[in-house]
Amino acid sequence: MTFDPRELGRSKSDLAETLRRLRLEAGLTGDRLSARCGISQSKISKIETGKITPSLVDVELILRALGVPTALAQEVSSLARMANTEWQEKRASWRRGVEKRQAELASLEADATELRYFLPAMITGLLATPEYIRASLSHSPGDRTAVISRKLERQAVLYDESKSFTFLLTEQAVKWALIPPPALAVQIDRLASLSYLPTVRIGVIPQGTPLTRGPMNTFTVYDDRLVTMESFTGRIVFRDPRDILHYREIFAMFENCSLFEDDARIKLREWADRYRDL
Repeated sequence: MTFDPRELGRSKSDLAETLRRLRLEAGLTGDRLSARCGISQSKISKIETGKITPSLVDVELILRALGVPTALAQEVSSLARMANTEWQEKRASWRRGVEKRQAELASLEADATELRYFLPAMITGLLATPEYIRASLSHSPGDRTAVISRKLERQAVLYDESKSFTFLLTEQAVKWALIPPPALAVQIDRLASLSYLPTVRIGVIPQGTPLTRGPMNTFTVYDDRLVTMESFTGRIVFRDPRDILHYREIFAMFENCSLFEDDARIKLREWADRYRDL
């Protein structure tokens, strides 16, 4: 699926209007459509008024109940997939305030039980030392003091025993020279230390590890609810179950190629010692 980020905001209202129009063209009331597709009448109403965004499964059930031709059904399904995808532009995030973004992330972390982070390029804020966080914000506009404080506060979630965190880092992510060698050694030591927490699994992927797919993007999977994928200009939020399943499968593939526990700590210690010697 290809899309223009500017179209994502309109796709939800377009989908609601399209499904309502197709129902009317089929000569069905909301009650009759509900009986045919097994979706409650109240949910049908909320879908058609745009109060809720239907999943692809919901849309397929509705289209099948309406007897929509295959070509048209494919178009509407594509529209549904766009409606379940959100584009968050980085510049817009900056305008709203980077601290507000930290509150949004804290909310996602609070609501999730099982969190998976794939980190091919850099260390995420939840695992970072204050110096690493400060350096990572060097390109961000405005006063960064409050943002650094908020990022450090968010790290408390790692100690919540009702949650589980799995972080997968490539060797490049661990070694990315964002801070001077002595500080980077301390940062790598922190990764090893956090790996002892009962809520945290830290996996590392050394260079030269045979992989069938390239580590293209940083992404986070929150339970089975949503995935966020990072780019230079913003982030894409996927809520469609099929997209989420696909990212979970990609994560599992990299997880199977990662070193964990003592094997990971040996590597981390080795890498930290190299930076201490510089």
